[in-house]
Amino acid sequence: MAFPAGTPDPRVRSYHLPTRVVWTSEYGVSAPEHLLTDDAHACLLQPPKGGKTAGILLDFGRELHGGVRLETPMITPKKPALVHVRFGESVGEAMGTPDQDHTIHEHTILVPWMGHIEIGNTGFRFVRIDLIDPEATVTLDKVKAVSLMRPLEYLGSFKCSDARLNQIWETGAYTVHLCMQDYVWDGIKRDRLVWIGDMHPETMVISTVFGENPIVPASLDYVRNRTPLPNWMNGISSYSLWWILCQRDWYRYHGNLAYLREQRKYLVSLLELVRKNLDDNGREHLNGLRFLEWPTSRDNTAIDAGLQALVSLALRAGSELCEILGEKEAGAAAKAAADRAARVQRAPSESKQANALLVLAGSADAAETNRRTLSRNPYSGLSTFYGYYILEARARAGDYQGCLDLMRNYWGGMLDRGATTFWEGFEREWLEGSGRIDELTPPGKKDLHADYGDYCYVGLRHSLCHGWASGPTAWLSQYVLGISPETPGFDRIRLDPHLGDLEWAEGSVPTPHGLVKVRHEKRNGRVETEIDAKPDVKKRIKKA
Repeated sequence: MAFPAGTPDPRVRSYHLPTRVVWTSEYGVSAPEHLLTDDAHACLLQPPKGGKTAGILLDFGRELHGGVRLETPMITPKKPALVHVRFGESVGEAMGTPDQDHTIHEHTILVPWMGHIEIGNTGFRFVRIDLIDPEATVTLDKVKAVSLMRPLEYLGSFKCSDARLNQIWETGAYTVHLCMQDYVWDGIKRDRLVWIGDMHPETMVISTVFGENPIVPASLDYVRNRTPLPNWMNGISSYSLWWILCQRDWYRYHGNLAYLREQRKYLVSLLELVRKNLDDNGREHLNGLRFLEWPTSRDNTAIDAGLQALVSLALRAGSELCEILGEKEAGAAAKAAADRAARVQRAPSESKQANALLVLAGSADAAETNRRTLSRNPYSGLSTFYGYYILEARARAGDYQGCLDLMRNYWGGMLDRGATTFWEGFEREWLEGSGRIDELTPPGKKDLHADYGDYCYVGLRHSLCHGWASGPTAWLSQYVLGISPETPGFDRIRLDPHLGDLEWAEGSVPTPHGLVKVRHEKRNGRVETEIDAKPDVKKRIKKA
């Protein structure tokens, strides 16, 4: 995907120096510390000798999207020199053989004498450079990451008495920000595509942090325009259902009726297609690829239960939108079908993901499901994508403390091993006997990136910056700050904070009417709230 021809790139370029030298070869590297500063000194790389090459591994401090600029003011002799450049989201990836799907992470290039060159377009944090030219000595003046990123103001904010939760909120926001490139991508290393199912958590985070950014409708329309009915978006039936849910939640947060009206024809026809895939009892028979997300992809019982719930959720969301659009007949038909679908009992599943969807669809009791499934062995059997819906379902059960603990232990587990963005997949079991992603793996330890992963993300194919993993950012703003739209476009604002074991929490959420800023603090056994908003916005707030 690329920007339409003739349009300006909405992203900005910025340069970043490395923050540390992770590794240098035993041979041929002089003064690598000079690459960490803007001073006039340089690093020297000697030509290969006796089978040894000069190499250096640099850390830019956090995940970035873009490439790298090599500045070479002097090469002896005076001609281009051959170097090998490897990008990595982890140390192990940059030191190994990176995956080459979707973007290229390993390059052999000529660097110029008395010049500079830029190379790469991917997601990375680490860059390894090896001089492989048998004749050249290279003066490496600077190695700068060239970041490509939209210049967005973080309107939403979150702070509380737990620094770990603060870091989780910020990491989720930054992960999605990186994925906001030409469209909303799933990841910046792989696949760099608009996957509509993946986009739902990203849509919620964007609404929470950046407000009504046009990249979301552009991305929703991109896939709609490339999916003539009766085809399913991205070839996956559930992803067309997620498109409906994205449209409903985008309208809930922003109330943009003009944009919603542009969806009328496609939405009504898509709802009819979904209804045609139900039998008279409301049981779904969706064709095409039957898929929820990767960790349940081998569990047909979970897929059946989850798709049944998603059908009910999407039809009910579509019914709401049809009512707003004046499509009363289509809305009534969708609502009736949603009600039938919600009553269908599929074979019971132990999957947390499927059970979470059943709770959200109203097909399972929240408290009982939480007790029986969601809160049992709570940090296993999860996924970074559907973890968001598990949090949502546990909130329906009133288990806000369990949600805070889940975020600390599951998403926090990635942070403990050096993550600066959230990953495509993660299991707590990977932490046993493994090293950090920002260090060379010690002898006897597993490489957390190269040695783990499953499904489509085995080993170094695994994306360590994946927008679908950022749900806790939206969840913390909605349930801890307690700010959500009571009616579309925040015409009425619901305020219902849940601090759990936190002493205080404060932050902001953007609305079409202006920012809502709150601070909640426990005092004398109760939570006291201060609200900072324009008078017109304050009038819209309804305390639960």
